[in-house]
Amino acid sequence: MTPEHAPSSGAVPAGQGMSRLNPGALSVADAARVLTRLGGKPVTEEMLRADIDAGAPTNANGTINLVHYAAWLVKEMAASGGGGGD
Repeated sequence: MTPEHAPSSGAVPAGQGMSRLNPGALSVADAARVLTRLGGKPVTEEMLRADIDAGAPTNANGTINLVHYAAWLVKEMAASGGGGGD
């Protein structure tokens, strides 16, 4: 196992290394950055806020759980009969 894939041995001291993101509780800004990097298409904060206004789930503190958000997107696509083809 390479060092970058090894399990974390605990908290990273402040100011060292990358901060860890929790996919179960991302700010709208962090969620937009993550989805843009992973999806290959730009996802903006405005797009996410529009989805939230349309009923996308958020945590009590306003953060986004990516698994719940993805499930909501699938449900919305199925309800609209769309597949989001390119």
